[in-house]
Amino acid sequence: MRKSTKNISTLNLISQKSTRGIYMWAGSGRRRRCRGRPKKQRFIQQVPPVNHFIPFIPSHIMMPRKPPVYISYDEFEALRLVDHEGLSQEDAGKRMNISRGTVWRLIQNARKKIITALLESREILIVPTIPSLQNVEASQEPKVKDKSSNANNDKG
Repeated sequence: MRKSTKNISTLNLISQKSTRGIYMWAGSGRRRRCRGRPKKQRFIQQVPPVNHFIPFIPSHIMMPRKPPVYISYDEFEALRLVDHEGLSQEDAGKRMNISRGTVWRLIQNARKKIITALLESREILIVPTIPSLQNVEASQEPKVKDKSSNANNDKG
């Protein structure tokens, strides 16, 4: 009972902050059941007003369509603070409530994704969380146990 009250108060805190123009982002918002350190909440001051960019390809050029490039809100915010506002990585980290090293990694990932999209004429999507292709592939593939391998293991 105590745990559910704690989760509700956390959700209220997130909604209160978002009405003031400061958004907190901590991944999926669900309780983690796996190993590792949980993600720290990151402060995002501005959600991008436009979240989909499509390259203009002239009609006489035939190119195969490539998958889009996904940029997370974290990467967008770090890029905005450092490149657009001219803050140092340390100041941007203080604003986002993360370390300077994390800001550096976010900026490097965002820059690499943007240059890839420009060079390969791909769409750019700015999304809250980046979809994982491994999870999609794993969910499409049914898991079937091989009874003969289990029988062989029991004999040996």
